[in-house]
Amino acid sequence: METFGERLRYLRLEKNLGQIQLAKQLEVGKSIISSWELGICEPTLSRLIAIAKFFEVSIDYLAGLEE
Repeated sequence: METFGERLRYLRLEKNLGQIQLAKQLEVGKSIISSWELGICEPTLSRLIAIAKFFEVSIDYLAGLEE
C-alpha cells in the first residue's frame, strides 16, 4: 500500500511540479513538502484539504483508503 508521502510525490510529479513550486502553491516551506514525502511528518487537516483541492483528489485517496 502506498503511503501518503508516496501518493503526494506521485501527484506532484504527474503535474511536473518541483517541491518548491508545490510549496508555493500550498503556502508552506519546501522542507515541509520534503518531510511529507519522506514520511517524517504529516499535514494538518486544513493542509490535507488544501492538497486534495489542489490536486482534485479525495482525502480518502491521499490517506490510502481508496485507489
